Amino acid sequence: MGSRLVPAILITLLVVLHAQLWFGRGSVPNVARMAGELEAQKQKNAQAQLANDRLAAEVRDLKEGLEMVEEKARLELGMVKPNEIYVHIGK
Repeated sequence: MGSRLVPAILITLLVVLHAQLWFGRGSVPNVARMAGELEAQKQKNAQAQLANDRLAAEVRDLKEGLEMVEEKARLELGMVKPNEIYVHIGK
């Protein structure tokens, strides 16, 4: 009886650990899925960082010089200087 008890306990322990490896919270498939999600989030973060850098550069330009403000007003709002004639050539 005692000689069969130790192997039975070890086999049971092995089965439990193996089940945890494949189906538990830190299982191999779960870790692989989370690694994929992490990579996707890193790509989103990199894109957001690029957008933030672009916006920060634009804000810095707007704070530093009036040339950028004038250019934005001309391009986006169609503003013109006094004594200037606006000519729109369209197709």
